[in-house]
Amino acid sequence: MIIGSLQNAGKFFSLHPLFSKAFQFLEDHDLMTLPDGTIEIEDGLKAIVSQKNGKTKEESLQKFECHDAHIDIQVCVKGKETIGWKPREKCFSPKGAYDSAKDVTFFKDEPDTYFDLTDNQFVILFPEDVHAPMIGDHEIRKIVFKVKIS
Repeated sequence: MIIGSLQNAGKFFSLHPLFSKAFQFLEDHDLMTLPDGTIEIEDGLKAIVSQKNGKTKEESLQKFECHDAHIDIQVCVKGKETIGWKPREKCFSPKGAYDSAKDVTFFKDEPDTYFDLTDNQFVILFPEDVHAPMIGDHEIRKIVFKVKIS
């Protein structure tokens, strides 16, 4: 997992060939006017834009998740989002089998730690990062990039 501010995102471009394109998308668009929904940027890269009320920790833990085929870049555009996190190797209670169609495994385990993202901060979540996003008591505007792992 990597947490950072958008002004320092360039330091991570070498980690995946699509990272620079995801962050370029942020520079090229007015993030406050993008409509909610999925935007296909190119093969292997899409953005999911949402603006919703935050969830309680208990609600978010219903979908304590990780992905096998994608890296998430989650960007807080406006608000304060709390995210729960735990390394996958410490999660022992899956809720079911991996869903390859949705690229997700859910766990009954609970996060080891919580951290906050505020305006113009991001987190990069790799397959080994189990996460519970969207925790907050107010409206959160965010963009999640789904970056396909080759």
